Amino acid sequence: MKLDVLKDGLWHNNVVFSQMLALCPTMAVTTSGSNGLGMGLATTAVLVCSNLLVASIRHLVSPQVRIPVFVVLIATLVTVVDLALNAWLHELYKVLGLFIALIVVNCAILGRAEAFASKNTVPAAALDGLAMGLGFTAALTLIGLIRELLGSGTLFAQASLLLGPGFRFLETTVLPDYGGVLLMILPPGGFLVLGLLLAARRAWEARPAPRAVSPAPTSA
Repeated sequence: MKLDVLKDGLWHNNVVFSQMLALCPTMAVTTSGSNGLGMGLATTAVLVCSNLLVASIRHLVSPQVRIPVFVVLIATLVTVVDLALNAWLHELYKVLGLFIALIVVNCAILGRAEAFASKNTVPAAALDGLAMGLGFTAALTLIGLIRELLGSGTLFAQASLLLGPGFRFLETTVLPDYGGVLLMILPPGGFLVLGLLLAARRAWEARPAPRAVSPAPTSA
């Protein structure tokens, strides 16, 4: 059960690559790996906490009003995350801007609350939120790294400013004196990278399964 939940969140039911949800922040904040990582971690925190709360009150909330209750809970958590980022990671807060508040309407968060957390125990809901959040973070970070590398020749540029001094080790210049491809850091670049990654995923999943090797016959 636990392994299946992790596989779903990270690969089989990935928020971006499988469900095709939350594409607005995916396209908007993935101009660098640092931005994608920061947005993904913020969303993961909201996912885990919202799943925890929804699973905790699932027997107390009437089915008729469950959606408004879930939205209020998610909005409260997003407000807390928004204030925390503004207080302790202000540079990242300025970069992500409005997209932090828009986590409230992220279909993936409300979808997991309705489809999983409201029907399962607290530990299972917390694990599902963590797996979905990490899968979302991985997708945003991967797209951001590809766009950043092709656009400016760097990886995790200004990570120490956006995420704190502890992330300075991530900052890497891969291609010095690289002019960069402007298209990659513009909105069309996000769609191109996402499309190529989706095609690569489909090709990987469609690859032929390896044939089983038959045992050699034994002589009598």
